[in-house]
Amino acid sequence: MTTSSALVWLRRDLRCDDHAAIYYALRRFEKVYCAFVFDTDILDALPNKQDRRVEFIHASVLQLHGALKALAAGSGVPDGGLIVRHGPAAECIVQLAQSLGVQEVLTNRDYEPAAITRDQRVARDLNSLGIAFSDYKDQVLLDRDEVLTQTGKPYSVFTPYKRAWLQALNDFQLKPYPVERYAHHLAALPANESMVALEQLGFERTNLRELSMPVGTQGAKQLLKDFLPRMHAYQEARDYPGRKGVSYLSVHLRFGTMSIRQLARLAQQKALYGDEGAQIWLSELAWRDFYFMILWHHPHVITQSFRSEYDGVQWDDAPELWQAWCEARTGYPLVDAAMRQLHQTGYMHNRLRMVVASFLTKDLGIDWRRGERHFAEHLNDFDLSANNGGWQWAASTGCDAQPWFRIFNPVTQSQRFDPDGRFIRRYVPELARVPDKHIHFPAGMKPLKLHACAVQLGQDYPHPIVDHARARQRTLMRFHFLKQDATGGATQLEI
Repeated sequence: MTTSSALVWLRRDLRCDDHAAIYYALRRFEKVYCAFVFDTDILDALPNKQDRRVEFIHASVLQLHGALKALAAGSGVPDGGLIVRHGPAAECIVQLAQSLGVQEVLTNRDYEPAAITRDQRVARDLNSLGIAFSDYKDQVLLDRDEVLTQTGKPYSVFTPYKRAWLQALNDFQLKPYPVERYAHHLAALPANESMVALEQLGFERTNLRELSMPVGTQGAKQLLKDFLPRMHAYQEARDYPGRKGVSYLSVHLRFGTMSIRQLARLAQQKALYGDEGAQIWLSELAWRDFYFMILWHHPHVITQSFRSEYDGVQWDDAPELWQAWCEARTGYPLVDAAMRQLHQTGYMHNRLRMVVASFLTKDLGIDWRRGERHFAEHLNDFDLSANNGGWQWAASTGCDAQPWFRIFNPVTQSQRFDPDGRFIRRYVPELARVPDKHIHFPAGMKPLKLHACAVQLGQDYPHPIVDHARARQRTLMRFHFLKQDATGGATQLEI
């Protein structure tokens, strides 16, 4: 009798516990292989060969290989582990499935348009060989059409979506997949399998180790253990970049080194007992699902505004202002500190993401798409749906966005959320001696006082590149004309 076999294709789900595709494969097949492909279609397009994300993925893949090997050995299967390939993923998976002689390839669902197109191609090529292809929900809690309005349409406003999402989030949705119970169906690795070194991928080491960024499932568990005692204070502490108020798990959610179900289950258990911090953190997980849903139903948001009327916004072509924003030379300390944090660590605090996005679009008048692409190049936790949603929210072009007439003041944001300048001094040390009162806007100090702090504007720290009050007025004018006329076109209105 022929032994049934399957291949699990791992992508952004780098763990082997509570894993949908692995579970279904182990339940349905007698022999299950697991594989990961370092996809050259993605890697070759990266502009920097010192990319923290690639190093994070590589380290996490190494951990996953060890975890699969241990899981297999614990179930009496010798020589288990992860098959790793380097090349175009769509081709590698089809070739691997054919060489292994499997009957089906199983994977966890991806919601990005390019990934959907890739998966459709893989499914077609596999089917031509008589091999089935199936995908499963794993990286979100509720996906696609699981949360709809009463009229059967996708939500475009978050608050009613969250209410419906919370009602739909039951014990079944949060139940972990018992992978270990069926681990005896894991297959031994094919002969002569070896792990690909980071250098073989064409990438170099970064400062990931110096940053002490925990990687893989072990790193995710370490961060969760640290966050759980702090979760109760999340609703208040999360807005202060100088405090340890957030979970720092976003990169682990991005690459699936920890199950979203496990995190939501823990938050819901605390929330049911009135833990406000847990309730707010659970809401953040709902935002994540919301943006995945928006991307699925409205893929045009990748290149266009969610609300088509805002495609008529006339953004400025301001290369000097753009360069100053990118290089953290705006003269607004909180903005510059945030941009330096991004470039030095690959991380930016969520409050600061809103501040710098608002500054680029509302103070500098630069197209949100440029800022979105910059974040996509530098963020460790870059996720197309959330990044796009966040930028369109700040630019007032997206669903449930910040109203265009509400514009963040970078100085008052700094005074409110970094009152003692702790975060600013960490990333803008040239302002270390500036008093708390003035560190949020040193340009407001008198020259003699600045000199006493060892700061000369224009030399040690830049002058502000724009006047916020004037920039605000320009933004109000920029958006005021956007009102649909009877024919559906944008018209210039009187101001």
